[in-house]
Order: sequence, then C-alpha cells, then structure tokens
Amino acid sequence: SAVAPARLGHKALAVNLGDLAACGAEPLAFTLALSMPAVREDFLAPFAQGLLALADANGIELVGGDTTAGPLSIAITVFGEVPPGQALLRSGARVGDELWLSGTLGDARLALEAFRGQVQLSGEGFEQARRAMELPQPRVALGLALRGIASAAIDLSDGLLGDLGHVLRRSGCGATLYFDALPRSALLAAQPLALQRTCLLTGGDDYELLLAAPAARHDHMLAAANQTGVALTCVGRVEDAAQGLRVLDASGQALNLQGLAAFDHFR
Repeated sequence: SAVAPARLGHKALAVNLGDLAACGAEPLAFTLALSMPAVREDFLAPFAQGLLALADANGIELVGGDTTAGPLSIAITVFGEVPPGQALLRSGARVGDELWLSGTLGDARLALEAFRGQVQLSGEGFEQARRAMELPQPRVALGLALRGIASAAIDLSDGLLGDLGHVLRRSGCGATLYFDALPRSALLAAQPLALQRTCLLTGGDDYELLLAAPAARHDHMLAAANQTGVALTCVGRVEDAAQGLRVLDASGQALNLQGLAAFDHFR
C-alpha cells in the first residue's frame, strides 16, 4: 500500500533530522531536490503539508533546492550546528558505560511484516504499527539535552544490532544487552517471541536514539528524559572488546544471534 503523501513528506525530513539528533546538533535549515514525472497537485499539496509541519515543529525553513521532471525522487539535506568539541560521536563509548534507548523499538518492522502478510494485526494494531513506520519522531530535543552527558550516540535506522555494531567498532568496545529490558509497545509484546526478536534486534526504521553514557551520569540521563518528555530505558552496558556483543535473556543465557543481521536496504 502506498504511503500517504503527507506522511512521505514528514518521513523524508524526519530521517534526516534523526542524524542531527544523534550528533546533538541543532537544526538550522534544509534543502529539497524533488523530481517527479508530472506536476500533481493532489500529491504536492499534502506532501508539502507533512514536510513543512515537521520543519515548523523544529524551527527550520526550506532555503533552496530544485524541482525537475523525472522519476519520483526526494533528496533532502538538513543543516545543523553544534559547538566545537561537543558533538555526540559513534566513537565515544567506553567500557563501563551504560547503554540507553529512547522510545520503543520494533513497531516499524512489525508493520513491514504485516504488509508482507507474515503477521496478522487488528485494524487498530495495524494502524499503530503503520504510524511508527510512516511517522517516525526525530529525537532532536533529546540529542541537544544529552550534549555533555552521553558519551556516544547513533540513530537506529538499520536495526539495533547493526547500529550498535557501528558504535562498538568505532569505539573499540564490546557490549551486553538485556533482551527483556528492550523497550517495546504492548502491541509488539503480544507477538511471538521469535518475531519480537526480529523486530527489536534487526528491525530498522525506528529512528530512535541509542546512547552510551557513563554509569555516574545515570540520573542525568533520566533528568534529560524527563525534561524532553521522551522515555529513556537503560538496556545494557559497554564491555571490553574481547567479549564482543552479547544479548542475554532473562535467565542470563546468551541468545543465538546467528541469522539476525542488520537490516539491508538493498535486499
């Protein structure tokens, strides 16, 4: 099923704002390069409405770009700023840091599985999952609030295991995740465990923030969550690189991660 143009406009900008959020950067402005086979007002009006509503919510304006004839293509570039030396990087995680997640994970992948016919959801449940896929909320305010508190950050576009893997490689560390601690909606929690594992660990398209922060900053993390109104959940810890990446179940047993790969956009 095609994405509604207003939601497409929102998501096209949201995924770019997510990258700024993961850097702790403040958005300034954006450009849009749009090509389409023919001018269609019934597409352009709601597309612009969804795009500009999110832009207004983040205090930024469209400052340039281009519109041409051709296959439908949307390319957005967002500009932001961060004081020198204060950017949140993938390379800052240290052994002993706690790992945190914003919001909940997995509903976007659950929607994809519903579209593929792999899972049956009720009308209300399907709409909830579809909203997660089509209307992600970039965590810009949270990223700003965590400058100087978090040691590393990334936004989750390719799935938890894959994106955490990027942080661990850049930081030269390993990690332990607690599967039962991973934040999920009641809708996802009601699904079979194997499906939950797929959605939570390799789902992709969540655009939540994965953060590392010193254990001594635990209360600062919770204060930032309270200040911004975005839930933060402590889900694990950074370990020595020799340990690699482990995901433990409730009994402390390591899950078999074979076959659980990062989401591949070209598959």
